[in-house]
Amino acid sequence: MNECYLGIDIGSISTKGVLLDQEKRIIASTYIWTEGNPTQATKKVISLLREKIDSNYVLKGIGTTGSARKLIGLMLDATVVKNEITAHAIGTLSKHKEVRTILEIGGQDSKIIFLENGMIVDYSMNTLCAAGTGSFLSSQAKRLGVEIEDFGDIALKSKKPVKIAARCTVFAESDLIHKAQAGYRKEDIIAGLCRSIVLNYLNNVAKGKKIHGPIVFQGGVSKNKGVVHYFEEQLGEPILVDDEGHLMGAIGVAVLAHKAAVQKEYTWDMKDIAFETKGYECKGCSNHCELLKIYKEGKLVDTWGSRCGKF
Repeated sequence: MNECYLGIDIGSISTKGVLLDQEKRIIASTYIWTEGNPTQATKKVISLLREKIDSNYVLKGIGTTGSARKLIGLMLDATVVKNEITAHAIGTLSKHKEVRTILEIGGQDSKIIFLENGMIVDYSMNTLCAAGTGSFLSSQAKRLGVEIEDFGDIALKSKKPVKIAARCTVFAESDLIHKAQAGYRKEDIIAGLCRSIVLNYLNNVAKGKKIHGPIVFQGGVSKNKGVVHYFEEQLGEPILVDDEGHLMGAIGVAVLAHKAAVQKEYTWDMKDIAFETKGYECKGCSNHCELLKIYKEGKLVDTWGSRCGKF
């Protein structure tokens, strides 16, 4: 029997999964929308991955990362539960050992990670505003009547990108509508939007930090050629976009699960796991905490949200 290791990155927009073999090579991967239900998305990811590999593989380790990592880690009895910074760094280093800066722009947030000699030395995240993220770009693409997949190619046709204020989604949309109504060319507006996303990222997420190459760009927005072009223009450095960049978090946590593997064999039959959450307000003291009770197979396994330490 062959051993394999599962890494799952559960985000607010998408859920990614990879399976690594004993030599840490990817043997299967998948990417689906979370659709507001991380538990169901996880079950679907595992089912899809299982269909892509031979039946002689046994699952020896599971790692979870992403915004729902703790919840899914509890559901799967994961070997490793790690934050996105660690997972993305480990995943990137497994493929690009010399990387010093990781740029990441996802569906709802963005981050920058700095490494020296394979170690994380600094990082920064922007989780307060969706301006410049994948969801923001998707909404603007719809407004302009353009497929998001074509956004980058159209941007590269522009000779004169217009100025778009992308620091705030409200101002950016207002500015974009104004430019369109004023008669600016669509490619110039799209190029301006891509350029403003880069400037917003560098002025906020990477503010005051020195960016050194080699630079790897990840997340869904890294597939946008226009954004990549303006990063290279602003930084004066080549930007590497890996074909598997959208999977780096899942790859990283699968590598960590491989390292931490214990003498245990996980079942593939996870679609039948009875897992549910119930929220309620505790009135045991003046805090009135909003608690989340977590049940697995009908049994209470954890309670989250207590500020007084009662649970």
